Amino acid sequence: MFFFLVLCRGMQASKTENTKKAEPFYWLSVAKQKTSSEIINEARNVLRTVGTRRPFTPTDGQRKLFGSGSLRGPQNRPPSVFSLHASSFDLTESRPVSGVRLSPLDHKPILITSAKDEDSSVFLPKPPAEAAEVRKVSTARACLWRTASLGSIFSAKVVLPNQNKEKLDSEEPAMMMNNPGRSNNNYLAEQRLYTPVNDKSRQLICNDRISVSESEDFMEGTSGKFSFQLRGESDQMKKPGTNSSWPRSSGWKRRVTGLEDETRINEWEEEEVFWRIKILPILHELKKIEDNIENLCLACTKLYQALNEGNMLGKQFKRRSELLKILYKLVDIDSDPLCLKLAKIILAMKVDGKNLLSVCKLAFKICRNEKNDYIVQNDRLLDCLLEVLRNEDLHKNDEALLYCVGAIKFMSGNAVLLNEMVNKGAVEMLLQLMKQINNVKENDTYFSNLGHLLVQLTATLRNLADLPPARCQLICSGAASELCVALEQRVNDQDVCTYIVRILSKLSSYNDFCAALADCSRCYTLFLALLNKHQKQQDLVIRIVFILGNLTAKNNQAREQFFKEKGSVNTLTSLFQTYYELDLNAQTWYHDREEKGKKHLKHPSEAEDVMIKLIRVLANLSIHPSVGATLAAAHRVVELLVTVLEYKSVDDCEELVINAATTINNLSYYQVENSVVQDKKLHIAEMLLKLLMSDNMDGVVEAVRVFGNLSQYHEVCDFIMQKKIYKFMIALLDSKNHDVCFSACGVLLNLTVDKNKGAFLMEEGGIGKLVDCLQDFGPADWQLSCLICKTLWNYSENFTSAVSCFGGDTDTLLVLLTSLLDEKLVLDCSLDREGRDSHKLHWEREFKPVAEKLLDRIQSHRSFLTAVPITPFYS
Repeated sequence: MFFFLVLCRGMQASKTENTKKAEPFYWLSVAKQKTSSEIINEARNVLRTVGTRRPFTPTDGQRKLFGSGSLRGPQNRPPSVFSLHASSFDLTESRPVSGVRLSPLDHKPILITSAKDEDSSVFLPKPPAEAAEVRKVSTARACLWRTASLGSIFSAKVVLPNQNKEKLDSEEPAMMMNNPGRSNNNYLAEQRLYTPVNDKSRQLICNDRISVSESEDFMEGTSGKFSFQLRGESDQMKKPGTNSSWPRSSGWKRRVTGLEDETRINEWEEEEVFWRIKILPILHELKKIEDNIENLCLACTKLYQALNEGNMLGKQFKRRSELLKILYKLVDIDSDPLCLKLAKIILAMKVDGKNLLSVCKLAFKICRNEKNDYIVQNDRLLDCLLEVLRNEDLHKNDEALLYCVGAIKFMSGNAVLLNEMVNKGAVEMLLQLMKQINNVKENDTYFSNLGHLLVQLTATLRNLADLPPARCQLICSGAASELCVALEQRVNDQDVCTYIVRILSKLSSYNDFCAALADCSRCYTLFLALLNKHQKQQDLVIRIVFILGNLTAKNNQAREQFFKEKGSVNTLTSLFQTYYELDLNAQTWYHDREEKGKKHLKHPSEAEDVMIKLIRVLANLSIHPSVGATLAAAHRVVELLVTVLEYKSVDDCEELVINAATTINNLSYYQVENSVVQDKKLHIAEMLLKLLMSDNMDGVVEAVRVFGNLSQYHEVCDFIMQKKIYKFMIALLDSKNHDVCFSACGVLLNLTVDKNKGAFLMEEGGIGKLVDCLQDFGPADWQLSCLICKTLWNYSENFTSAVSCFGGDTDTLLVLLTSLLDEKLVLDCSLDREGRDSHKLHWEREFKPVAEKLLDRIQSHRSFLTAVPITPFYS
């Protein structure tokens, strides 16, 4: 196939088929002249891209906030190991935050000094009520309310005598906190302020003792008496004889309907009953079993379920402060299973500030131990952490998010949890967080700290990139552009750069993501900047070069765009020189080891691996016509490739040597005036001879391919004959491999152009081997069959007798050609329509013209032969 360029040039020459003297097929023109685009397409088929393995990333044996290879010093990064106690939490931050801000009072409140005043004055301030805050009573809590009210009265209101009444809103009133010992009488008096006093028939105070079974559900010290206050459905919160609205003299009071007030108060009272009946017994249980971890964990599970049942998770729970204080104290018990239960409840309570940081550290500490993966999975801690990731403010809680994402990163090391993350939308959440980080400018005070968070985030994405569903989400969410933005902003942060290029290294192995990355026009400039900045950082360099190899493997536009970037080739050759020198030093060290009886490494060294992938980029770039021609004339590029063949054997590093030979083969295709390959053709031929004589068949095939291009030059043909290389080519015709036979036949074709060199085919049994190849491959490979016929045509040019030319193979060759030229027999195959069309096209335009001329020549020189019956090749 690599002889088509010369063949096409022959089509443009002044010679025609009507020339009296027979011409070698080296210059033969086919029946239909090919267009320039067809010539280019054929040329591209000669050139080949180079594949290679993705760089190996070893798993970090220890779970740390920053890996063992991190360049962050201990003084410049948050700690991975820390101690957590109850004192790590801030009790003052546990109070629920009100969603309503009250306006300052314009006057002094009126104090109640007597019963008369109580009847005539305005009420004490009460919390504002919004219509949006009124919620429906859940079925569970409604049932509980009916049970607590003895099932006799639907709208009964429970008032607990010994309860310290708190503000009826999401905030505790200051006056209650300052007077924790308020008497029950004051408490009941305050309650009466909210009750109409003129309808005594609808008001009931009962102090009946609760049953023994009910009293056992309360904590010690709690009174066993209830006060029930029953009111009619139509009662409104107003004094008798007044309007439904509050008097204008009390402008600091909110105007609300009696129904809204009634509903809200009932809900708060129901919450209080639920707290005493469902929650307090569990808290009492927690106090009694502090020495039994298993029972504590069970109690925490019951507590979470009860809180969830009572709709008490979140910030609007009135007893939230008391509950959190108890949970914080339990953190002092050093038990990962218990701390996991506590972390789940605390996170569900929507803490913030210092407490959010501490609980995220607690989750991080639990997930850091790989042995806890099973309990983490069963307790669904991931859900709580993803909720933090989704809702918390980046600027206010950057350190808490750091440990939250760090915990998620540890979870991503577990296959089950990794799949769970994908199913729960972790990919989109992480990308959204990355977009927020990318929006922070370098001069922002948060910029440096967010780099620590970005390390955790990108490390998690690296693990997620292994899963096909995650890759699909990354592509659809525009991950390629966001990763490039982060890479550009954090070019000085080597940890972030390393993790991002690891992600891109994985994803660029897939065509769809590789195409998306190629569309990010800035990525080429960015990669070159990183390569120049971190030349000796092998793990970073090798992945960037691998990515560039993927981008240039199938995209001709990417080849051109990268090549046009300023200093692109200089950067590649500079890197090549750097790692070549490192490899030379390493070879000296290995040589010393061998002298001491230690074996050489079988896999490529770090320096060799970088050079392998650098050569791959050069090979892929050379497929582009203009880029390839330029590289063929680049002295430094060709010299480095030849250097590899000089100092490396295929046994030392197979992939490196074969890739170098492939790249030289691609560059040798371009017949430009200042081609360095052409200038060094004899030296390259000498280096290839070493590869040709090796036991490595892949190396042999690659060397033969290069000889196929170089044998177009007379000096190289003389070298092949002098070194007896042609014998090796004839021997390769026995191979059953299409590529091997094709390459060997190409060299033989170029050798037969010279009349004085044609006799070697008969001497080494080459004619019989060529006929055998034609019989073995036949219509399965029309290009190879065409090449065989061209070689036989060139060889038979000076013969006048078919027997003297082809010997005993004359009859077999005659039968084969006749059969292969029978269109009906040859093209009647079981291929689909597209396959048949392509099959027929190759037969008509490549094989048929050459085979017909060869058949005519044989028949014109066989008059003295006996008649031979023609047997079709296919029955």
